[in-house]
Amino acid sequence: MDRLLAMEVFTKTHELGTLWRAAEALNISTAAATRLLAGLESHLNVKLIERTTRRNALTPIGHEYYHQCKAFIAELNETEAKITALSSVAEGTLTIASSISFAKLYLAPLIPEFHELYPKITINIIGDNRYHDVLNSQIDVAIRTREFERNSNITVRKLASTCRILAASPAYLSKKGMPIHIEDLDDHDLLIYSYANNPTEMHFTHTNGQTAYFKCQPLLESNDGQIIRSAALNDAGILVQPMYVIY
Repeated sequence: MDRLLAMEVFTKTHELGTLWRAAEALNISTAAATRLLAGLESHLNVKLIERTTRRNALTPIGHEYYHQCKAFIAELNETEAKITALSSVAEGTLTIASSISFAKLYLAPLIPEFHELYPKITINIIGDNRYHDVLNSQIDVAIRTREFERNSNITVRKLASTCRILAASPAYLSKKGMPIHIEDLDDHDLLIYSYANNPTEMHFTHTNGQTAYFKCQPLLESNDGQIIRSAALNDAGILVQPMYVIY
């Protein structure tokens, strides 16, 4: 027996006057409502309703049980409404980890719009170029620039594609010349991001699919793309960075 549904049948029968109206209100058959009410009385071993051809009347103990049921069902409905309300309003702290460059260029500008959509969420951005252990650092979302995520327990979604390219300021190129061939890079000052995969090894891919490899001795290595970008803007050399940093 579904005791909660049986209690609802009982309360509705008293409130609506007949068993068939109670069944209709609860979207069940009259036969099912009759079985539930009989089962409830059998379970309690009491008579709750005196049923006649003309009307249904609560017994004295039925009156007491009705008030208890009514209070219980109301409290249950209120609890469910609160839980539903909590689940429909996003709140709490959202912790996002990304490189400092990505956080500065892409995440920070989105904060006003995000706050308007979710005013009860506090945003915590961890700007760090090292890759944190997502599972053990209470990080909700981690944005990575890498080929794959080693931990198979983490859900991975591709957001976009980027590639590392070489770029330099006009002043640097006017001083040192424009490299035409890969081997020309031996005569140039290179600015390298130290957290890249094999940072001093560059693999070039031609539009025809051919690949070439170059091992460099950098002038500058840094663990932050903004430092390398600033050095390049000040004519220090050729930087190797993702396109979004160079933009």
